[in-house]
Amino acid sequence: MHLEHLAITRKTVTGLADRLPAVAPDLPEHPDYPRILAAFNHATGPLRAKDVCEALGHELLPKNVEGTRAKLKRPVKLGILTEADTGNFARKQ
Repeated sequence: MHLEHLAITRKTVTGLADRLPAVAPDLPEHPDYPRILAAFNHATGPLRAKDVCEALGHELLPKNVEGTRAKLKRPVKLGILTEADTGNFARKQ
């Protein structure tokens, strides 16, 4: 019975491993990037730059929202996030 469970676990893990990217893209070395990805991990839908700015604890000043929008464009280029329509960012599935 124990060996059967191990075989099932191995099949499940190897099946999931095929879905992972071979090499994780490197994020720029800024402390906001892991926090940005964490905000998307907790989100139930797409987020706008203003929403991410709030999640990061930045004041909602135009310069902060625009800076956050620029930071969101980088993970889109790396294939981590998607921009479904202008200004709406989501975690790539």
